[in-house]
Amino acid sequence: MFEVAEFIGIIAFTISGFSTAAKNHLDLLGVLVAVFLTALGGGILRDITIGSTPYTFTHTAPALVVFIVLILLIIFKVHRRKSIENKPYFIVSDSIGLVAFSITGAMIALEHKFNFAGVIMLSFIAAVGGGIVRDIIINEVPFIFKTGFYGTVSLVVGILVYILYNLDILLPINIAIIFIFGVTLRVVAYYKKWNIPLK
Repeated sequence: MFEVAEFIGIIAFTISGFSTAAKNHLDLLGVLVAVFLTALGGGILRDITIGSTPYTFTHTAPALVVFIVLILLIIFKVHRRKSIENKPYFIVSDSIGLVAFSITGAMIALEHKFNFAGVIMLSFIAAVGGGIVRDIIINEVPFIFKTGFYGTVSLVVGILVYILYNLDILLPINIAIIFIFGVTLRVVAYYKKWNIPLK
């Protein structure tokens, strides 16, 4: 279950990182850095937090998946299209990555006996950590600090995983339901322009 969600997130965030790099007109090296940070950065930070060697550093599959998706994006000249950030496939892929990594972060935290705060924080770090580092490197205010409901979805997913675990009903079917709910919530929040205003 971990690996399935992990690779869904990697594929989705590769697309997200590539679109961000294209929007900022980065060269090939810049694209590689942006893509790898977005796709793998959150997982690396998650694994470091639990005191483990990052999965990406001991297995070739994550980097290989990133390379394959990146090559396909270049072949289909996605970078030459007009802004794709508002395109449905970008919103959905980014939402899938956000929720997939939120779930894996929360589940790994539970596996390591983290408390409530630890579970939701690791869920958050796994989901948005790579994107934050990427945005800082390309000199942008991190996306999650400008779109209030983006990071909130990650926290909600982490809380739901924690609750189901403590009710002893964290079954594959329920994880799938959380996944669908999280993606739907993020997509609806985007199109409805939901935000958390500071008043």
